[in-house]
Amino acid sequence: MKRKKRIKTVFYHVFVALGAFVMIYPLLWMFFSSFKDTDTIFNTAGELIPREFVTENYVNGWRGFAKVSFGTFFKNSAFIAVTATIGTLISSAFVAYSFARCRFRGRKILFCAMLVSMMLPAQILMIPQYLWYQKLGWVGTYLPMIVPYCFATQGFFIYLMMNFINGLPSDLDEAAKIDGCSYYSIFFRIVLPLMKPALITGGIFSFIWRWEDFLGPLLYVNKSERYPVSLALKLFCDPASTSDYGAMFAMSILSILPLLVIFILLQKYLVEGIASSGIKG
Repeated sequence: MKRKKRIKTVFYHVFVALGAFVMIYPLLWMFFSSFKDTDTIFNTAGELIPREFVTENYVNGWRGFAKVSFGTFFKNSAFIAVTATIGTLISSAFVAYSFARCRFRGRKILFCAMLVSMMLPAQILMIPQYLWYQKLGWVGTYLPMIVPYCFATQGFFIYLMMNFINGLPSDLDEAAKIDGCSYYSIFFRIVLPLMKPALITGGIFSFIWRWEDFLGPLLYVNKSERYPVSLALKLFCDPASTSDYGAMFAMSILSILPLLVIFILLQKYLVEGIASSGIKG
């Protein structure tokens, strides 16, 4: 029995390791390709390890375009991602608390509307939103990529936080009401401090989605010096002339690092927030 158990354990770990390697292989290929000469990347596509490591791709990529370094693009992405994430968390926390703890007329209708909004493809709203932002004079700025998220427009985060709040004992609210606390006091003094795992989970998802957003900047940003990283990477590919794929892969690797660091540092809260919110795969 012990021998069979060991064989099963070894087979399981080998199978999982092979599956993990297959899934991570494209990322490994991009990482090692960033150390290859641009002219040899696709000629040696079948070779994972480069024959000669070249670091010029990182130097050329960081140099950027038209006297705009790639560090500027990182700053633009960080500004958009951080401000939009803060707005998303604050607004979603308020709306989630009202759905979970407050009883008011039309609550069920609004909740159903929120669920329906989660099912709408973003492409359906693309044209009317663009026309609206154009009338407001927001095209060419970061406002279309920040302001809407400050009004709880993403139902996923509301649903995530609402499920977390529903998991908190309602006795805490009743005890606070007896002590004379209002709904606002209960939210800021009791519920909000306990929502730390859900807030961190929502913050991770929101930051990742805003950081890697490509379509939004493509529609609303029209100056290259204001490009975020996701949009600046396409500048390395020029169909009319030569394309610097080595520099593109190098900057792609650097653009992944902030997300990887955030995930590693906050992984514990991410798992705790998802498990306690009842959203399980």
